[in-house]
Amino acid sequence: MRRITSFGIWVLLCVCGGFVQAAEPLPLVTGLELQPLVAQVKRVTQALELLGAPLDKPQQAALDKALANTDAAEATKQIQAVLDPLCLVGVNINPESRVKVAVGQAPLKLLQQGHRLFLVKVHNEGGVTAAMRVSSPNAAPLVKRSSGSADPKISIKPNEVGDRWLDVVMIDGQPLNKTLSGLPLEYRIIELYSRDVGRREAKLTFDVGQGTQDLGFRNEVNVLFNCEPAVEVTLEVLDDDGKPTTGHFVFRDTKGRVYPAMSRRLAPDFFFHEQIYRHSGESVMLPPGKYQVTYGRGPEYRVLQSEITVPDSVSHKETFRLKRWIKMSDYGWYSGDHHIHAAGCAHYESPAEGVQPVDMMRHILGEDLNVGCVLSWGPCWYFQKQYFEGKVHKLSQPSNVMRYDVEVSGFPSQHAGHLCLLRLTEDDYPGTSRIEDWPSWDLPILQWGKSQGGVVGFSHSGWGLEVKAQSLPTFDMPKFDGIGANEYIVDVVHGACDFISAVDTPPIWELNIWYHTLNCGYTARISGETDFPCIYGDKVGLGRAYVKLEQAIPLDYDRWVRQIRDGRSYCCDGLSHLFDFTVNGFGVGEQGAGDRASVLATQSGTPLEVKVRAAALLAETPREDIRHTPLDKKPYWHVERARIANSNKVPVELIVNGRSVETQELVADGKVQDLSFHYTPRVSSWIALRVFPSSHTNPVFVELDGKPIRASRKSAQWCLDAVDVCWKQKIKQTRPSEQAAAAAAYAVARQAYSKILAESQAD
Repeated sequence: MRRITSFGIWVLLCVCGGFVQAAEPLPLVTGLELQPLVAQVKRVTQALELLGAPLDKPQQAALDKALANTDAAEATKQIQAVLDPLCLVGVNINPESRVKVAVGQAPLKLLQQGHRLFLVKVHNEGGVTAAMRVSSPNAAPLVKRSSGSADPKISIKPNEVGDRWLDVVMIDGQPLNKTLSGLPLEYRIIELYSRDVGRREAKLTFDVGQGTQDLGFRNEVNVLFNCEPAVEVTLEVLDDDGKPTTGHFVFRDTKGRVYPAMSRRLAPDFFFHEQIYRHSGESVMLPPGKYQVTYGRGPEYRVLQSEITVPDSVSHKETFRLKRWIKMSDYGWYSGDHHIHAAGCAHYESPAEGVQPVDMMRHILGEDLNVGCVLSWGPCWYFQKQYFEGKVHKLSQPSNVMRYDVEVSGFPSQHAGHLCLLRLTEDDYPGTSRIEDWPSWDLPILQWGKSQGGVVGFSHSGWGLEVKAQSLPTFDMPKFDGIGANEYIVDVVHGACDFISAVDTPPIWELNIWYHTLNCGYTARISGETDFPCIYGDKVGLGRAYVKLEQAIPLDYDRWVRQIRDGRSYCCDGLSHLFDFTVNGFGVGEQGAGDRASVLATQSGTPLEVKVRAAALLAETPREDIRHTPLDKKPYWHVERARIANSNKVPVELIVNGRSVETQELVADGKVQDLSFHYTPRVSSWIALRVFPSSHTNPVFVELDGKPIRASRKSAQWCLDAVDVCWKQKIKQTRPSEQAAAAAAYAVARQAYSKILAESQAD
């Protein structure tokens, strides 16, 4: 939808009773072609649904019946019978492109400090394809702010303030077209906001360009509205332990409409969310009535619902007690999402600017992320980088910290894979003043990030690594033609990549390249991210990394991110957990042989006891919309995909060198269970656990008799071949001045994989 950024108190399609200005039915338009009219009407109803103001069930049923009618004359009559009563005005454009307007039959009710949607019926005799505009002398002019929001201009004269009570705008974003179609009949959506309460008259003026007004001011209409008072509803938000906290809330009325208005929200409420975030003691404006409230606070909490009744009063208070199903910090594991954006993608009309740190911190708190990494990137670089300080932000709290860092996306090297650079002290690459000056391939950027103590890796790793296989490992060769962990195949050889990111792209595509490099003895770790709001705009923290920290509060960001580097972590969707993973008592991420993290040295023939604490939560009823969706469709990682048949169990798999060697069933009832596996490796191996595709541990690297991991000759050959495939793709967009250095780095990778191939075990 059109990205409008003033705070919407509510949205309502005006079909309810109340004050009505008498009006004749709008003229019936006949002689229409049915197919384009049906297509346009479907877009309008889809837009209403996206705006949180769908047709009610009887209206939708009547419209569906009309749309299914194959008799063009009868269908067009039925469509108009459903939609005309919802129209604020009817607009006629004559063959000379002159515009005249008549009041429609929709009830003329607005809400104080709120927004309502109406339809506009357009009879376009002139076949005009320009944009239709609306204006009003009662509307306060708007000016953009740096946050991407809008405020009334303060230059309005004092004697004008009383009459500037309205805001009006045509909704013309996707799935609608910005301009008229030229069809003889179509419907548009208009939104009105009222500052005041009581009866207010507004003059609305419509045109389709200069000189299109009809004679005698017939393109203007005066409408008398009844603006009803809203109720300030204060929310007491209590955590599972009874302490005040922050939660997310979705308010729906009895017709399924979402409040406040999605289309008119100001940060920190985002127009592309149904939910809003509120600290305990804050409020939301709602009209009197009944509401279904869905609320929670991240995946460690149960999703709860309650019904509230807002009385016809000035204010009201409601209490919401949140309920956890697990609290990972009680076990010493702390969550984080290291790929969040404050600008770009879904963020407003000015994605190059976006929203401010205070807005992002609210979302981090509202989804109970212990760590949130807000990454500045190409589309917002020059504005958002002002918030980079090389340390955690001052808005951070003891248990919830926020830090600004960098995603190398929209930069010259993006074709080789987007990079996630964490814990930087300097965010400008040496010798650069513009994005265009940065290197056009990844290795030098990763090395620069690590040189300043950063922890670096690849974002949304699966892009460009698509394979047809539906199981792991696979020896299918991807094209290496995307923006995921593509040049990783080379960078990992140079020790320049600490991790690859998962959870936000298809799991087979992400995990396959990682498994093959682990089989070659490389030790890059895996981590979880969301890429909010680009891949996932639903919420921050849909993809997560959980890190083990002792004595964590106040939470130490530097230690948290170093544990990502060392692999004392696991990634997941937050709905299943595999923690305290040990092999013969040696914990993942602990310093081991040669002071290397996660490396366990032992002798051939030594039996291994693998232990883990596991928990998962499945919905009582299987989610058919998720579990039967192909793995390359969102949500990519979700515990529902792991459900065993119709049970409430999921499989926990012991993974050795990329293959599942033992499976145990875990009851996904939210309770923590202790699991143990036994395995005796024949060769040096990496060992991990997974609930596919919901959670995955990092590996413990078991070296037998001091020998390195060379687990698969096929994996080594795959990696060697992959270097050549990647080179053919990436050389095309690497600068001529950098191609020699890149060629040398790729040659080192080929030599390394060739040597590993010769040393590797037969599969």
